[in-house]
Amino acid sequence: MNLVERFLNYTRINTTTHRENGAAGIMPSSPGQMVLAKLVASELEALGLEDIVLRDSAILTATLPANSNRKLPVVSFFGHLDTSAEQTSDTHAQINVSGGDICLNSDLDITLKASEFPEIAQYQGQDIIVTDGTSLLGADDKAAIAAILDALQTLKNNPDIEHGTVKVAFVPDEEQGLLGAKAFDVEAFGADFGYTLDCCGIGDFVCENWNGGDAVITFTGQSAHPMSAKGQLKNSLLMAHKFIAMLPAGEAPEYTEGCEGYYWVKELSGNSTRTVLKIDIRDFTKEGYRSRMMFLRTLAENCQALWGEKAVNIQLSDRYENVANSLEGEAGFPVEIAREAYARNNIV
Repeated sequence: MNLVERFLNYTRINTTTHRENGAAGIMPSSPGQMVLAKLVASELEALGLEDIVLRDSAILTATLPANSNRKLPVVSFFGHLDTSAEQTSDTHAQINVSGGDICLNSDLDITLKASEFPEIAQYQGQDIIVTDGTSLLGADDKAAIAAILDALQTLKNNPDIEHGTVKVAFVPDEEQGLLGAKAFDVEAFGADFGYTLDCCGIGDFVCENWNGGDAVITFTGQSAHPMSAKGQLKNSLLMAHKFIAMLPAGEAPEYTEGCEGYYWVKELSGNSTRTVLKIDIRDFTKEGYRSRMMFLRTLAENCQALWGEKAVNIQLSDRYENVANSLEGEAGFPVEIAREAYARNNIV
């Protein structure tokens, strides 16, 4: 089975993460993730990997034994099973040849326009896998799973390629706060270092990322009949909108680039009595991240002083740290190994 066939097979399984189940501690949060994990486990077995373990949580691990007599460090590769909850529809993948605008769905008149997505030009004349415009493709992270399996198959088919022990792991519910990664037993896994395949294009190598956190702000209003609402009604929806308006102008994903931090207003739901606002916080530096979290807490406290006791409740939580914090000094050897591999294969 080649790389494309693997990927297309994976896309046929709906693995959308389920936020409510995840918040309730259910892992995997959706049944499709276990279906995909079982499929990948069967493929790992067919490739001859050892120590294949599929847990009830859908965390899947396996080992490709070393073929070298030398003592080499144990490398590992990670991917995640779930896809974003932003779209829940089944994926209908198709292969097109890139050469300008790509018609995704003629019936619904959905077109991937080169003017809106100029990166298409990088793949002129190449096969490109897309959806029918009604769902996510799920390349995040099924393309990574397919790539890892393809790499393992290459090593099995070419025993002349010397390698140490290779471990692989696939985790559920990455898309909602790295739930699978947080449940992963790193010590029992037994790898010396690892790489996560998740994003970007050929030649991209990420050895630093955001410090990431979440804010859940609940606004509690006071209901009143509109005929007698003057001085009585406190509209929680308007509280939330005013809170959003007080966020720093320009510090949002659509206005930032590179290492610029931001607040991402991600979800707003409720009614005039109770409204919940969810914000993602991102900053590359520890100091900037702490400053952003403190800003939100202070803003919430000030709004509560303005709108009354119990009008505003904020819950802040850390999602992940910048990986660069763990790659300083001698611990940075995985970065050098990867850069050397890129150079050997003329990947720039």
